[in-house]
Amino acid sequence: MPSSQAPSVLAIVAHPDDIEFSAAGTMLLLKQAGWQLHYFNVSGGDCGSTVTGRDETRRIRAVEARNAAAILGAEFYESVGNDMLIFFGEELLRKVAAVVRKAKPRIVLTHSPQDYMEDHMNTCRLAVTAAFTHGMPNFETDPPVPPYDGDVTVYHAMPHGLCDGVRQPVEPDFYVDVDSVRATKKEALAAHESQRAWLDASQGFDYLAACDAMSRSIGERSGVFAHAEGWRRHLHLGYSADERCPLSEALAAPLVAHNPKITKPPVPVG
Repeated sequence: MPSSQAPSVLAIVAHPDDIEFSAAGTMLLLKQAGWQLHYFNVSGGDCGSTVTGRDETRRIRAVEARNAAAILGAEFYESVGNDMLIFFGEELLRKVAAVVRKAKPRIVLTHSPQDYMEDHMNTCRLAVTAAFTHGMPNFETDPPVPPYDGDVTVYHAMPHGLCDGVRQPVEPDFYVDVDSVRATKKEALAAHESQRAWLDASQGFDYLAACDAMSRSIGERSGVFAHAEGWRRHLHLGYSADERCPLSEALAAPLVAHNPKITKPPVPVG
């Protein structure tokens, strides 16, 4: 269980390797700042192979995900769902909420609400709602885990392709400079050996180069960093007492650069 002394960040994503593509650099920087890391893939990646069946693929990818989490220095949580079957519903919500309560995060990192596939977007909905229930004693999780008090702030990663499903660009609120931890981010991604083989075979996808290209593109958008991850902060209402941004506070300049294209929306009070 997490220490009561160090703040905790929980990444909730759809598939093994999604953390490495979109969030691992930020997590590594938070670790350097004294935060505890928690690593959770909702699906076990059972459809990610052309050569092994679902059960064997899930077993292989669980081993790879554990190895990746160990490289990042993160606590690993077992997957609770299956590829292409991540839907927003009671069964998965109770399971995801249980992981949130076990990790007791101050920060939750998850997918963009707009992305290229439903698994990502549905995982985003599950993560957002599970975080909302973290302090609700009358909401029962599976397995049962007691609620916890305190603020939670949810952040959305950049979608793959840096656009939504109808090709419209998505802009982050701010950028995090991940160049100093890029080698470890790629090492963790490389631990997903079977996924790399699957994407190479099915999509002609150069796995590690694609990860570098994504962080390079986000860095170029920042106008400041060579390689970056981008984040949008979820509205604080129902999650925390105010609009503080613990992620940018924990890392701060020169690791964080605000996006000048984004203006802060007014927040209703009362």
